[in-house]
Amino acid sequence: MNKSHHYSVKVNWTGNTGSGTVGYTAYERSYEISSIGKPIIPASSDPAFRGDKTRYNPEEMLVASLSSCHMLWYLHLCAEAGVVVTKYIDMASGIMTETENGSGKFESVTLKPEVLVSELAMVESAMALHKKAGEMCYIANSCSFPVHHEPICKVE
Repeated sequence: MNKSHHYSVKVNWTGNTGSGTVGYTAYERSYEISSIGKPIIPASSDPAFRGDKTRYNPEEMLVASLSSCHMLWYLHLCAEAGVVVTKYIDMASGIMTETENGSGKFESVTLKPEVLVSELAMVESAMALHKKAGEMCYIANSCSFPVHHEPICKVE
């Protein structure tokens, strides 16, 4: 039986500078993302689209969602397989292309996890589990673009 999970967030535009959206340059792209009992995430559009560079933008959050979903599945699979991960860092990146009409889409995301394991004998399994994590990731399974993996595994 399939289970359904429901997620709710509040997105609150905070960029009204007094005249609303009277013109394209009249308002800020700032907003806040929140959910009951959780810290507020300050967000904006990308600076290329008149956004605030000190806030997260939707494109960064998409890349972060893919990266963190992969990491959480990977750690789960490693724990089940007896692979002891002691450190995990991912410098993920994505490529989005704008179209002539101003819309756009992601072409790809590349995850570059660098993992430390506790023993040399775990490296082969640790590397192989990235493929399985990619297959299990809910976010990656929802994307219409490729999510590439370029993992590195080292021994602590």
